[in-house]
Amino acid sequence: MGIYRELFFNNLAGLLAGNFPVLNRILGPDRWQGLVRDFYRDHRCRTPLFHEIAQEFLGYLGEERGERPEDPRFMYELAHYEWVELALSLQDTAPDEQTADPQGDLLADIPVLSPLAWPLAYRFPVHRLSPQFQPAEPPAEPSFYVACRDRSDRVGFINVNAVTLRLVERLQHEPDLTGSQQLDAMARELPQLDAGVLRAGGAQALAQLRAQQVILGTRSARTKQPQ
Repeated sequence: MGIYRELFFNNLAGLLAGNFPVLNRILGPDRWQGLVRDFYRDHRCRTPLFHEIAQEFLGYLGEERGERPEDPRFMYELAHYEWVELALSLQDTAPDEQTADPQGDLLADIPVLSPLAWPLAYRFPVHRLSPQFQPAEPPAEPSFYVACRDRSDRVGFINVNAVTLRLVERLQHEPDLTGSQQLDAMARELPQLDAGVLRAGGAQALAQLRAQQVILGTRSARTKQPQ
């Protein structure tokens, strides 16, 4: 039984190391082995599928493990950042690009957000974390990203500012507004910003997001969102 236990544990540790390579390198062999043993011992997995073990591990870090002095404060955020890449690569949602005009007017028409684009916000700059860079405290400003799987099924992370992140969130949650309506609503949300500057910057951000395949194109403002 001891041999089978070690074989199972080593397979699990190797699987998770492949899913969370940066966290694995930061913790080093001893702390990584200890973390995986804690997960192996304490967490009751709800899935028999190996490709879902990473999500179980993330749930353990966020909901069960709690804060421990030996754990980096950024551990859960880094694990979530790494899990997003796996989750997007496995997501079986296929963008319906036939409903979007790739050359449409991003302001007069309705921008169509890719279902494979996720807005993300973290306290720590997770894209910079490494064995050589491990801040003990989060910086004054959080870090914002849009994760996206492109037409070649490659997952990438775009580092954005808070205003662009809010724009992507609005495209996700208010999918029936034109680009101009989205920017007008943001100007009302952010009265501390100059409305003209916000609209100009927002128009530029919409164009960049389309070039990066976060926005697939537009649909006519006269058509309703498909149910």
